[in-house]
Amino acid sequence: MDLSIGEVAERSGLSVHALRFYEREGLFANPVRRLSNGRRVYHEEDLEWLAICTKLRSSGMSLALIRQYIELVRQGPGNEQERLELLRRHENHVRAQIAELQETLNVMRNKVRIYEDHVARGEADRLWNPTHRPAPDQECPRSEGA
Repeated sequence: MDLSIGEVAERSGLSVHALRFYEREGLFANPVRRLSNGRRVYHEEDLEWLAICTKLRSSGMSLALIRQYIELVRQGPGNEQERLELLRRHENHVRAQIAELQETLNVMRNKVRIYEDHVARGEADRLWNPTHRPAPDQECPRSEGA
């Protein structure tokens, strides 16, 4: 079934502008066909690829790496090991990002807990403030920093 750029935009959630960008950057697995009047024609396979491609982008895969992957796919059978290695490297990159985000989330949870505790006790004014040095008898423990 042939799809217009507007239909692909609606179904993929990408803007027409983004679809044109993906085409210009060579990010479609198959070249986008055009009718004699110049209108773009897409297929279901293009939508399937866009779903994968947008996930690769949102996971932090560079355009260059996506292009490299697409080029390997376009070459056809025989380079599956190279594709696998490329995907494994990116998977490891994503795992590292997730670990970093988990550490960040843990810090944020701790900070929220500290603030909740202080606010609940009516001691929010005792939270660390870098512009105001408390008197020595009012110092907060370091673990309760900003």
